Amino acid sequence: MSVRSQEKRLFLVPFSFAVLVFPPTQGKPPPRGRTRELTRSLCVAIQDFKDLFSTLMVSLPLTAHRVRFTKVDHTFTSEEAINNLGSLKFSQSNRMPDPRDPTRIVTTTTTTTFSMAKEMARSICQKFLEARFVESLEGKTDFGSRTSVWQMTAKGIHILQRFCSRNGIQSAHIQQVFQSPRNTMQLVILEREPETDKLNHDEATIEVIFRRFAGQEGPNVKTTTTASDSDSVQDYSTGMVGVKVAKERKVGDKVYFNTFTGRAASDWLMDCCTMVDRRETVEISTLFMEYGLIAPVDMAAHIARFAPTKSAIYYVTPKGQRVAGWVDSPKGSINGDAASIRPREGAVRDSNSNRMTVILKDPALRLLFREFLRDTHCEENLSFYQDVREFLTGYAAAKKVSNPPKPESVREMLAWAYSLYNAFLAPGSPCELNIDHNLRSALAARMTRAVGDNEAMMESLEAVASLFEQAKNSVFKLMASDSVPKFAREPKYQSVLRERNLEAPLAVAAAAGIAAPRNSG
Repeated sequence: MSVRSQEKRLFLVPFSFAVLVFPPTQGKPPPRGRTRELTRSLCVAIQDFKDLFSTLMVSLPLTAHRVRFTKVDHTFTSEEAINNLGSLKFSQSNRMPDPRDPTRIVTTTTTTTFSMAKEMARSICQKFLEARFVESLEGKTDFGSRTSVWQMTAKGIHILQRFCSRNGIQSAHIQQVFQSPRNTMQLVILEREPETDKLNHDEATIEVIFRRFAGQEGPNVKTTTTASDSDSVQDYSTGMVGVKVAKERKVGDKVYFNTFTGRAASDWLMDCCTMVDRRETVEISTLFMEYGLIAPVDMAAHIARFAPTKSAIYYVTPKGQRVAGWVDSPKGSINGDAASIRPREGAVRDSNSNRMTVILKDPALRLLFREFLRDTHCEENLSFYQDVREFLTGYAAAKKVSNPPKPESVREMLAWAYSLYNAFLAPGSPCELNIDHNLRSALAARMTRAVGDNEAMMESLEAVASLFEQAKNSVFKLMASDSVPKFAREPKYQSVLRERNLEAPLAVAAAAGIAAPRNSG
């Protein structure tokens, strides 16, 4: 088999490989796919901050370094991180069949280069530390010493693994990290509002987060208050235990059960969720209070906003215990009152598609569905569906601004399409999806021809967008037919599905003879 190789050095690169840095835009989303010089006055979007971290980790050798009298594997020094981040180069090769000759392979190498001043690189590394992506092996709290030794936390490894999985990165030194005993984290993947980059915070979503926070298998009781109040970064290395609580704590003349500090709550949210800013832990914890899930032990000092300090003590309320599943909730049919409505025969065939539509529109159900897909090794289906929907929305927006879109927008959209193709559809990609062979071949043919003059690229973009729409619908049907029925039967989600009354709108629509939409668009 012969191989034809092309090399492209790009500054307009697939979104997942770019560092996107934007000035304040008064709540509007920044343009996508554009690499800009880093300055202190600009702020980095959350996902791109994670991508920058992951790109840096891939660039580092992650060899063993001596700490006191022991060598620790998969570590790096401050100097290595700052130097690499100051002049970061990342190359990724993608292989596709040549549409003109299936026996030949086209290998496209994309090289992304960015640079920044050393002080900015040091500042970014400090942000990685604050986000709990990395930790010091010597008790350091900053990157001031060039010889300080660092390693990724379990959270950082999980962030890196998601990045590598989506982008087909299989470097040997990175795979060794993933195979190490320290790769234990199951993060709570929090979704954000696309227009503002803010976390979803409806009550149902907050309750889903709270179940993990409190401990789905019961409270994470420590034998002493000292143990429950410690702030070790290793305390939540799996993400599957709840916040550390003291079984009993005397405050004044009263004894409280299952209490925790504000600092412990903030630490759990930082360690076990995808958030990167401690201010967001205060926001989520304040919502725990507003929704009556937790309360301060000192009501006289009660303030509306949560305090993330060791001196602030909170306990789980009776409502919080019910939501967490520590005590039984009133039982009922998972289908609620709608269970008594017998759907018409013609509507039964579409019920799983209807459920899929409801799940996609409900942030709380979507969060749980993603967790279920991750457990069943199918998370890439939902990721692909959402990413393609975002791509198609971006394409439609570009056409509204200028039809046909400007050449610069076309190149950015094609780069975005390449990123999606190589993450989910290219042969051998870690997230390779199971879609129709003819559709996959059509996409491969189009992706290899998506070069040329502006008119040719516009033609290719239109065709690629149409094919991605077909692939999105195909994956929707796959999730609806295969994953949704299993999700609906999974025992650990029954209480949430009952509370969200997943079946009610479906049964009502079926009884009225109303067909729900095929997908959520």
